[in-house]
Amino acid sequence: MRSRSMAYRLRRKLRPSLSLWLSSLLWRRRLVFWLGAILTGLVCVGFAYAVDFAFELFGLLTGVWPWAGLVVTPLGFGLCTLLLIRFFPGGEGSGIPQAIAARKLESPTQRNRLLSLRIAFGKVMLTTLALGFGASVGREGPSVQVGASIMLACSRFAGLGRMRGVILAGSAAGVAAAFNTPLAGIIFAIEEMSRAYERRVSTLILSAVLLAAGAAALIHGSGSYFGQTMAQLDDWTDWLAVPLLGVGGGVIGACFARLMIAQARYLPRLINGRIGRHRVIFAMFCGLVVALVAWATALPVNGTGYAEAKAALNGTLTDPWAFVGAKLLANLVTQASGLAGGIFAPTLAVGAGLGAAIGDILPGVSPGALAALGMVALFAGVMQAPITGFVIVFEMTDNHAMVIPLMAVAIVAAGTSRMICHQPIYHALSELFLAKVRAAGQTGAPGGLKPP
Repeated sequence: MRSRSMAYRLRRKLRPSLSLWLSSLLWRRRLVFWLGAILTGLVCVGFAYAVDFAFELFGLLTGVWPWAGLVVTPLGFGLCTLLLIRFFPGGEGSGIPQAIAARKLESPTQRNRLLSLRIAFGKVMLTTLALGFGASVGREGPSVQVGASIMLACSRFAGLGRMRGVILAGSAAGVAAAFNTPLAGIIFAIEEMSRAYERRVSTLILSAVLLAAGAAALIHGSGSYFGQTMAQLDDWTDWLAVPLLGVGGGVIGACFARLMIAQARYLPRLINGRIGRHRVIFAMFCGLVVALVAWATALPVNGTGYAEAKAALNGTLTDPWAFVGAKLLANLVTQASGLAGGIFAPTLAVGAGLGAAIGDILPGVSPGALAALGMVALFAGVMQAPITGFVIVFEMTDNHAMVIPLMAVAIVAAGTSRMICHQPIYHALSELFLAKVRAAGQTGAPGGLKPP
């Protein structure tokens, strides 16, 4: 009798879990979610190829006519801004602040103003166009908004629920597929998007990253983005690079972040609000500034900056001090224009340039080690996300010998940055999007967001 009662109790305990595993509805929801993650990976890879092709066309054009950027870039900035205002409001800038803001919204209508398939399509198209016209932007931040939009749409179709967790998973999948760095995708979701570990959605994040990164690797390959580098800090004097780059990257990154936040808050209101009312004209002016910087300095300030980061890792980047200043200015002006495009890749490029520049002070240190340290330092300084920065650069360079120096420089840079810029850049910008969405909801504005 006792054994029968124990068996009965065991069957009662197992019945709910068995019913969950055998539920056709649950498996349909899982299948749609998994397909969404795979689609995110494929879209991000296609996005990468489109961006590279567009910027190659710009390079061919300026290679034949060096002055062409003075005409093409301002007109392209204006066209991209016009399309953004007319058809894809909510798709401006990086896309990460929109994903963070969407997690704080409860209304599906309000979320649609920041994350939707329409905005995802516009983000890919407009970022590709921006790079084709010579903007200084990256595709990784936009990949976060694209991934979150795709996963959110799939989850709504399947009736999955847990929308905040789905947005988190989609954002992580976007980073993992864009950088080909699955670990960085997971860390980014925890450290930057949610600022906490959420055990209930950990499986969502892991499965989304696994499938998105796996789908991307099938097409793009599974190797690290910059290949494997063997650079390291050989002597104890080489470690002077850690505090130098940590403090330097933290200060420069914090100042850049503060300028980004300030221009997003106050720039549209300047000159009695005329900049906010004439966004296309102002964007054309920003495009002209970027073109003038590129033409006057004859430095590669257009595009994502990946080629320049690779050159710094190989020790072949020329005039790194001038490149750091010019690229930072181009990044800031491009973001001021309001174009769709992120700052991840340009920030890494500037950081690599900063590492190459420090090589003039520490001539005996490996250029590859300095470039890697610079990338982490500036990333941690701008984003105040030291673990994400360390993991991204570690996975992109596949250099185990630099693990401890990269961690150390990330801690120094992030700590320095927090003393100057008290609020992380993406969370500060997300508050502006939250305010716009709520204001648009109160005024009953259809579709996207009102211009600032």
